Amino acid sequence: MSEAAPRSAGWPAPAKLNLFLHVTGRRPDGYHELQTLFRLLDRGDSIDYRLRQDGRILRCSAVPGVAPESDLAVRAARSLQQACGAAQGVEIHVHKVLPMGGGLGGGSSDAATTLVALNHLWGCGLERDELMRLGRGLGADVPVFVAGRTAWGEGVGERLTPVDLPARWYLVVQPPAVVSTAGLFDDPRLTRNSPAITIDDFFSGAGGNAFEPLVQARYPVVAAALEWLGARATARLTGTGACVFAPFETAEAAEQARAALSRQWQGFVARGVNESPLMARLRAAAGAGQV
Repeated sequence: MSEAAPRSAGWPAPAKLNLFLHVTGRRPDGYHELQTLFRLLDRGDSIDYRLRQDGRILRCSAVPGVAPESDLAVRAARSLQQACGAAQGVEIHVHKVLPMGGGLGGGSSDAATTLVALNHLWGCGLERDELMRLGRGLGADVPVFVAGRTAWGEGVGERLTPVDLPARWYLVVQPPAVVSTAGLFDDPRLTRNSPAITIDDFFSGAGGNAFEPLVQARYPVVAAALEWLGARATARLTGTGACVFAPFETAEAAEQARAALSRQWQGFVARGVNESPLMARLRAAAGAGQV
């Protein structure tokens, strides 16, 4: 492969938080009906792409415990290549920042960014709805990252209503735990019949995370992180964990709390955004007529 092959760097793959997460039912196909509010953050992974003319799709950055054929970014590229009949290939290099299995949507966001970026770079010309449909085949969280907006989510997370939220800064704490999402969904103690709420209900204070009590019982270190953070602000589990978060009015307040973190936990401060930074990157690339 020639070193002169086009390279497109710095495509953002932002994190998300679930500001609440309810399970409202179970479908005949076994999937659960959910309600959530996806809050996008200004922090996440970054992905570089180098186009290839031989049609091969290669992962050029190692992801511990994830084989290349199972990598969501690789699967996204192959799905798009097949959908639009692209003759080109790509080398994918993910600069990983988000923890795996933390409930921040890292792998799903990497997949969504790959769909959006390669749709542009390969000149596929697919509309956003078509990319979201491809994303649904990769994972329930992929469509919201493709859509690129903080959004109210229903169904399995694919029915999205954009929501504008006020500025907030979030302290996200990562306890040293790897949570089994499948195990939580299979747990008979999971509340699967939460009544549906409205967006107005949420803004009035309704909403929790159905997985939080299960994760606290199974993973004491996550319970400890929730207790510590809850003494400083309203703390909550994101997704099925293991990361927990709390909102703050200012970046300074969030950083002050982060400075007091126990050495056994990692944490970062990020700003909640209504539009994904991926959308700005796409506009810049399209407007300049370049990669």
